Amino acid sequence: MRNHLVLRVIAKLLIPFILVFALYVQFHGDYGPGGGFQAGVIFAVAFILYALIYGLENARRVMPPTWLRAGTALGVLIYAGTGIATMFLGGKFLDYSRLAHDASHGQHYGIIAVEFGVGLTVASVMVTIFFVFAGRQRLTDEDPDEENGA
Repeated sequence: MRNHLVLRVIAKLLIPFILVFALYVQFHGDYGPGGGFQAGVIFAVAFILYALIYGLENARRVMPPTWLRAGTALGVLIYAGTGIATMFLGGKFLDYSRLAHDASHGQHYGIIAVEFGVGLTVASVMVTIFFVFAGRQRLTDEDPDEENGA
């Protein structure tokens, strides 16, 4: 994509807005439509667009696979940790009302934490799936064993 200057410029302009929109969907999810899953997918779309325009190797430098594995695990830990914290505070698993002195504040804190964990996990998994499929080489019609006489 080095020769496509217009695509590169448009992508540079769009990617920050896509990321900001993902944050909006993430933090607006407890008040209306949206939340962690949708925000995670939108966030992943920004990185996938980057990879399509600037190349897979550049995208892997921006978001290394070790970060993606850590993001996946951390998201699950945030989700589960929120539930376990509510259990230690005397409630049931994911009983958000135990997270603050006021039940409504606890509900708000709990849903933000859980949705953040979901968003982080979904974004990490979506980018990982893209990297796996985009990194595969196309198989040719020729079998390398036949050329060697095997």
